Amino acid sequence: MRIVSLLPAATDIVAELGLSGQLAGRTHECDWPPRDVAPVPVVTGADLDQNTLTSREISDAVGGSAHAGSSLYTLDTRALAELRPDMVLTQDLCDVCAVSYEKVSRTVRLLDAGTRVLSLEPRTLGDVLDCLVTVGELLGVRARAEARRAALLGRLDRVRDAVAGRVRPRVVAIEWLDPLWPAGHWVPEQIATAGGEPLLAAPGEHTKPMTWEAVRAARPDVLLVLPCGFPPERTLRETELLTGLPGWPDLPAVRSGRVWVLDGPSYFNRPGPRVVRGAEVLAHVLHGVRAGEPVTPAEARPYPGR
Repeated sequence: MRIVSLLPAATDIVAELGLSGQLAGRTHECDWPPRDVAPVPVVTGADLDQNTLTSREISDAVGGSAHAGSSLYTLDTRALAELRPDMVLTQDLCDVCAVSYEKVSRTVRLLDAGTRVLSLEPRTLGDVLDCLVTVGELLGVRARAEARRAALLGRLDRVRDAVAGRVRPRVVAIEWLDPLWPAGHWVPEQIATAGGEPLLAAPGEHTKPMTWEAVRAARPDVLLVLPCGFPPERTLRETELLTGLPGWPDLPAVRSGRVWVLDGPSYFNRPGPRVVRGAEVLAHVLHGVRAGEPVTPAEARPYPGR
């Protein structure tokens, strides 16, 4: 089976199923596991340089939205055709964060090679883990996929056990800095699993921009900063987008030093199996307890500007 993944989360799923060796192509943002994906040909690029543009400039360039408008991805249709994939994994959930499903489908029809396109559209934590079985069945490893899903569900149960009975802090998670955007879809469930009370977004919700006044009114005990597609180092370059806002020092989360920068791309933005690690990281952030491997500074670090 020759697989082309046009979604980093799908690449994570293929790796979780032990099928990285069948990857024939990937996106330029697929980065896990590094040793497995590094040799795989890249079939996408980016029109925008997220390292040089500000959050506002990126948002304006894609239509003023972090979930709709122009995609940040471009597809090398010639490279895709040359790979002659048996299956292409993509998504139809966000028009910005991956090559559009419509473009992928149109390109595959032109290949005339019997290629199958599978669109993954998870919105909840359960949906994310169910995608393992969906992909596993189509790739002929359903039993392995069900076993991996069961193992991941077991890890989530251990997170819940680790935080059981503790006071649940009120939590706001920020998925984009300018404009401010609350993290929806599976992130509220990650927060709840780790013993927090998610604010300003419901499980499975496709969110919209929010005002700073809404954050201030929510008075979160904990503020999580996990911009979509930004590793922590990139996030920290725009610290002043939050610290310069009126009333920043008065937020309960700021006064108590409970503002955190998290690795969004690895554990929160992508609907892949590593969202389970995200819940484990949050158990440490919200309650200081260990659930799984120890949390490293690369995964979670205090936000400067208290």
